Amino acid sequence: MSDAGPSAPAGASVFVLGSVNRDFVLKVARRPGPGETVTDATLERHNGGKGANQAVAAARAGASVALLACVGEDAIGEEPVRSVGRAGVDVSLVKRVSGVTSGAAFITVTPDGENAITVAPGANRHLFPEDVDAVRERLSDAGVVVAQMEIPPETVARAGLLARESGARFVLNFAPPRPEAPRSVVRAADPLVVNEHEAAFLLGGDRPVRGARDALGAARDLLGLGPNSAVITLGPEGAVFAEARGSNGSSVASGHLPAPPVEPVDTTGAGDTFVGTLAAHLARGASLEEAVEAAVRAGSEAVTREGARG
Repeated sequence: MSDAGPSAPAGASVFVLGSVNRDFVLKVARRPGPGETVTDATLERHNGGKGANQAVAAARAGASVALLACVGEDAIGEEPVRSVGRAGVDVSLVKRVSGVTSGAAFITVTPDGENAITVAPGANRHLFPEDVDAVRERLSDAGVVVAQMEIPPETVARAGLLARESGARFVLNFAPPRPEAPRSVVRAADPLVVNEHEAAFLLGGDRPVRGARDALGAARDLLGLGPNSAVITLGPEGAVFAEARGSNGSSVASGHLPAPPVEPVDTTGAGDTFVGTLAAHLARGASLEEAVEAAVRAGSEAVTREGARG
């Protein structure tokens, strides 16, 4: 299913596994309440899915990127895959599955740029651990492996294991939170990337994470779950990171990278742009702090444009 554009510079290889969706975006003055109908919405169609979005962002940031994903044998899945290919991503590993629909996301966006998303996973649920095993050689050639939680957790766990075995860096975006995910998934991450809500979920749910001060402490606490490093995105406040250092992780480095001020138009794809950009810079040998700084800038730029890929 290849439709790849020109390749990025060698030596910055990123392997992404994750979801591919068609996004149906409703722009509304306000979201309806229960039982209420709002009739002034406008409809837009975009290409999305966290895996696809992050692959495109990594390619735009200069990495050589391959995407492992699953779509149905329908028109909904065709254009999203083609668009990823046009961005310069190798889509030859994307598989088609008969009898299921491609993934779709239904997004409402209000004038302040904030969004609410409902996802129908469809074929994304059919990306299995054996699919990862089948491309083990390709995955092992990558410097950075990226995954999210819109595909089966056991598939993500397998990718994390193979990444660690091959010496690749495993970037895990634990979004959306999956309570059934094995803890080994989080332990394999370097870094674990979450927003404030996802951080609170992983730390027990009864501890809110609000603002940079809370997030710095939470990022350090996330290291207690096993990952070598953790990043918490904070929207307009930027992001924080914490990283275990030393031979046995005896010391921790942490910091806050603020975001530049922007006028938001659509926040839908900011997180995915952040993760893809982060992965691309890590693949080129940037430090975690340098990669987070670049990702904050890219995520901020993304919210000034419409669509999940900015």
